[in-house]
Amino acid sequence: MENNILLAIFVLLAASVALVPLAKALGLGTVLGYLAAGILIGPYGLGLVSDSEMIRHIAEFGIVMMLFLIGLDLQPSEVWRMRHKVLGLGVTQLTVTALIIALALLAAGFSLNIAVIVALALSMSSTAIAMQSTQQRDITHTDAGRASLAVLLVQDVSVIPILAAIPLLAMPGAALDQEVSGAVEAIANPMDWLTPLIIIGAFVGAVLGGRFLVRPVLRFVAQTGVREAFTALGLAIVFGAALLAQFEGFSPALGAFIGGVLLADSEYRHELESNLEPFKGLLLGLFFISVGMSIAFDILWSEPLRLLALVFGFVGIKIAVLFVLASFFRMHLADRLLVAILLSQAGEFAFVILQFAQNSDAIGADDHALLAVAIALSMATTPLLLLAFDRLIAPRLDARRQQDHPNDPIDEQRRIVVLGYGRFGQIVTRMLRSQGFEMTLIDDDPAQIDLVRKFGVKVFYGDGARLDLLHAAGVGQADLVVIAVGGRDRITTIARHLRKHFPSVTVAARAVDRGHAHELMALGVEIFERETFLSAISLGAKVLTQLGVAPNDALHMAQAFERHDNELLQDSFSVRHDEDAYVGMVRHSMGLLDEAMRGDNPSAIPVDKPAPKRTDS
Repeated sequence: MENNILLAIFVLLAASVALVPLAKALGLGTVLGYLAAGILIGPYGLGLVSDSEMIRHIAEFGIVMMLFLIGLDLQPSEVWRMRHKVLGLGVTQLTVTALIIALALLAAGFSLNIAVIVALALSMSSTAIAMQSTQQRDITHTDAGRASLAVLLVQDVSVIPILAAIPLLAMPGAALDQEVSGAVEAIANPMDWLTPLIIIGAFVGAVLGGRFLVRPVLRFVAQTGVREAFTALGLAIVFGAALLAQFEGFSPALGAFIGGVLLADSEYRHELESNLEPFKGLLLGLFFISVGMSIAFDILWSEPLRLLALVFGFVGIKIAVLFVLASFFRMHLADRLLVAILLSQAGEFAFVILQFAQNSDAIGADDHALLAVAIALSMATTPLLLLAFDRLIAPRLDARRQQDHPNDPIDEQRRIVVLGYGRFGQIVTRMLRSQGFEMTLIDDDPAQIDLVRKFGVKVFYGDGARLDLLHAAGVGQADLVVIAVGGRDRITTIARHLRKHFPSVTVAARAVDRGHAHELMALGVEIFERETFLSAISLGAKVLTQLGVAPNDALHMAQAFERHDNELLQDSFSVRHDEDAYVGMVRHSMGLLDEAMRGDNPSAIPVDKPAPKRTDS
């Protein structure tokens, strides 16, 4: 297997396809699926692939690429706004965590130098796991996502000084004194004073190169229209930024992140993201597989208690430290706990630090093997802790969040009540307000409410699915209620409450799709609109015009299609539970519409006659 790279790649991909979707379907997350795939095909499983170190080195490019893409999403001004979290949360977390773990190791009988090295390694968190989890949860731009990124950035920067300190920590007392004397002499050397200036100059050069060299090259390659060349250029930018940082003595991942930030306001940002995203996902998957392959189960079986005590010990310390530090930034309880869990594991750089320590004779081979297994196991705990958080803790914290932020007292009652003031609700209310209608606006997102109040819009906080809030908003005396919240189940729940408790009020609702529209019709909702229906029709008309259809004819076609599909929606309601009849009706109606649209007179499309109902198959 080791000599057949094609077979090794096939096994890796096959294991991923088999286990990752299964883990996702079971609610365990993709990371745990990749770890399970690594265990299955690794030396302690079926033994199909044994060189986990080689695979890990290749897969670490996935971390570099991920940080580049994260940097693309961050404007430089946003990074500056994060400075308080970087200094206050990131630096403090690394220092306090390392100190507590070192003291615990000293109490367990480790020597001072080993305790310090191991503590510094274990205080690192996994950039791959933490940022992958934040992206899958779509919380990258929230307080929890920003706090996690700030801590990880500090850890990436600190890798180089930690590696530089390991040879000093590995030395006995006399050798250490000689090294310190040599360091003092080196400080007196003028060339060493130039090093910081060289680093600053290289950074300034990177900024200028990104603006005056990289962007013109991006523009030139984009104009050629050769997509694979643009993809190759994107990869070259990522690896070039990583190499430059490595040359300056920093983490390659940090260099890639800075490179992404420098291109964040580039007009080619989205094209770079779309081209590099598949590489990132594949390489990160390989990294997690390599971690699963590296779990030495012989050590786990021989010293289970010691190993589990080590894992749960440092994971618990990191959770406690992060939770306390996040409290100083006034984060909500749920966000504090989520950040603590996301960063609780040991990271990929811990492998690098410990391997370097072993090569420097700072730690022995047995300790290195034990710690490597502990790091891999800690990575496996994060998906399980997140699963427990989602199913057991988050629901209770959400209930507490409602208590911490109770519904606003609604001191007005209007003829119209709008539930949900996101993008959908804002468009509806602006149209109504333009005709002089006054409305009571309700939303359950405090951040959104604070934002729109800056523009002079009064929105009350509250959950539109709660019956007491509907009464307080005067729904019983209202003429119309607009359901503009997101989420199929939530819309249906609110509509059901309105129809049951306020049968006389007219309800206008946002529908997700045709099936959801039928659900709302069954509840007695009089007015509804499917989310993407009209925008798709509008785009279709524009495309027809672009392809040579006369604008007038394209407009007639769009209007005819809209009327015809709405009639089909009404007619198919009665047979929605009979699949054969429903399919037959839709196919027949589509045939009539297609035949009419292929005619010479689009404006004469027979849309006023309802499509015939079919009851046979």
